[in-house]
This record gives sequence, structure tokens and C-alpha cells, in this order.
Amino acid sequence: MLSYRPGDSLAHRLDPRTKLLVQAAFAAAAFAHTTAAGLAWLTGLALAVLAAGRLSPIRAVRGYLPALPFLAAAPLVSIVEVEMAPWTVGIDPTAAIDPLLASYRVLLILLVSAVYLHSTPVRDSRAAIQRLLPGRVGRLLGVGIALVFRFLPLLQADLRRVREASAARLGSERPLRARMRLVGSAGLRRAFGRADRLALALRARCFAWNPTLPALRFGRIDAFGLFVAGALGAVAVL
Repeated sequence: MLSYRPGDSLAHRLDPRTKLLVQAAFAAAAFAHTTAAGLAWLTGLALAVLAAGRLSPIRAVRGYLPALPFLAAAPLVSIVEVEMAPWTVGIDPTAAIDPLLASYRVLLILLVSAVYLHSTPVRDSRAAIQRLLPGRVGRLLGVGIALVFRFLPLLQADLRRVREASAARLGSERPLRARMRLVGSAGLRRAFGRADRLALALRARCFAWNPTLPALRFGRIDAFGLFVAGALGAVAVL
């Protein structure tokens, strides 16, 4: 699971609001230009973003391993053509082109978002969202994102420990359904337990909707990020 790591890269020095705008503009440009040529230059830009955050593409992809089977399934399913009358099943490789481009587009967006997760503290993310969206909506989204960023890595670690403990007890020799039931039930128990402890910790710390958030300031380097966001927004519109 990708999480924040301190550093002094270009992406680390950018204001989180700038990074959010770049992500949104990149996603808009990716959905506006779905051709192979459009995704080619977006690939170069995504690699430049990874370099700006000093994040390895391999590590970024590994952080999204649970989503990769779904991205790969769309092109594979699309090549199968089923006709009901008469009942026939055919294979059309050309039908996978559009789903393949769509999956690759989503992968590029995930790589850009990986740089944000890698270079932005959770508190800064909450502060950026609450400043971009003032009022109750911003506070609700800020709290939700802060809890998700902190909670998901713990749940993933719990599931990994359950699988390792099951394998150490020869659980790998059990049927697949039994292994899924064991890991799923143990994961749910730990998730609910962590949720109860989280609720108790929030009450003990007098959780507030309006905490003192870190100060955010645009610097000179943010001018470059805003220029990139503006250029991507223009490309998405044109």
C-alpha cells in the first residue's frame, strides 16, 4: 500500500492544492484524449511526474496490485463474442483495443495519484481539501480521506498477517473456498475491532470537526505546477 514518505523531491515541495489540481487536470486530459497517440504523450507526462516524486514505477504499480486484475479483465472479456441463436462463441481480438486503451488510461491516472500519496502527508491532504471545499462538505471529505489514508494500510497489513499465519499452519493445502472464508472472516473481525478502537480513540481525544490544520502556502515552485495543471486543462477542453 502506498503511503507518505518524507523527502525533498519536487513533488514533496509542491503545495498539496497544486498537486490536487494537477491530478484533476491530468485525469480530464486522459479522458478527453483516448487515442493511442494521446495516451503516448500522457505516458511521458506520467513518467515525468513519477520522476518529480522520485517514485519508482515498479513500486507505484505494486501499490495498486489489487486493481490490476480488474484492469486486465476488461480487454480479455471484450474479445469474447457470444451469440444466442444459434449458440456460438467467437473470439474477436480487435474488440479489445478500446477496452485496452481505457484500462491503460486508468493505470496512468493511478500512477499520477501514487505520486500524490507518496509525497503528501495526511494532514496536508485534509487541509488542502478543506480549503478547496469550505464548509461542512469540505470538513466531511477531509476527515474521510484522512481516515482512509490511515486505515487502509492497517487493514492490508492485517490481511497479509492472516494469510501468512494460515500458510504457516498448512492453510495453503485447504480448498480455495475454505481459504477465502478463513481470510475474509478474520479480516472482517480485525476490521471491526480496529473500527471500535478508532471510535474510542477519537472520543478520548475529543475529536473535532475544526482542528488546527497545518498552514499551506503557495511557493514559487507552485507556479510551475499550476502552469502544468492549466496546460492540461486547456488540452482537455480543446
